[in-house]
Amino acid sequence: MDSNTKHPEIRRQIERVPAELVAQARRFQAAILADVGGRRGTLGGRIQPLSKAMKVAGPAFTVEVRPGDNLMIHAALVLAKPGDVIVVDGKGDLSCALTGALMAAHAKKAGIAGFVIDGAVRDTEECAAGDFPIFAAGCNPNGPLKNSGGRINWPVSLAGTTVNPGDLIVGDADGVVVVPREKATEIVQGAQAKVDSEDARMQAIGRGELAQAWVAETLKSVGLLGKDEKL
Repeated sequence: MDSNTKHPEIRRQIERVPAELVAQARRFQAAILADVGGRRGTLGGRIQPLSKAMKVAGPAFTVEVRPGDNLMIHAALVLAKPGDVIVVDGKGDLSCALTGALMAAHAKKAGIAGFVIDGAVRDTEECAAGDFPIFAAGCNPNGPLKNSGGRINWPVSLAGTTVNPGDLIVGDADGVVVVPREKATEIVQGAQAKVDSEDARMQAIGRGELAQAWVAETLKSVGLLGKDEKL
């Protein structure tokens, strides 16, 4: 029997973005990938790194939990592969922490790339000083329950954005972007052109070339400047 059908709430086999693509994506800011992807795919701003120095990149290993219960995250720590990012739909609940220093140490030792949690965490000072990336919606010293079922490697929703198992996750000081697995190659390959374009604009600013023709043209298109009027 296929391992994905015996217990359908827990899917053990997923298709991940390739490791070489993850390595390429790690070179780019989350903002660059979001722009190339159509200015979409970012998690809501409430999900932030514990330290602005934290960065993460890897395939999503998705977990859905009941609010305030982390049983399924413990299961994910056993099932996730090295390099995976454990992405937890905690329903945005901040009544108690879903993870802390012990689970972070476990995950790091297992080779997990990081946690992205729409919920609270604790031991934040210790975790923020460490080198295991944790992105979360908040913090709370209260511990979780461990007695409710959930799902592993099903589609989840975090802070307004859908995450599918195997999607590319990239996070940095600005937050987290989700790159759909099916579009990851296209978006990552287009990222360098975006970087080059922004570098060219920065150099132009340095030369004092501040005018941008598109601003006036767009204002004309929405009726805020006349045809022959200048900004």
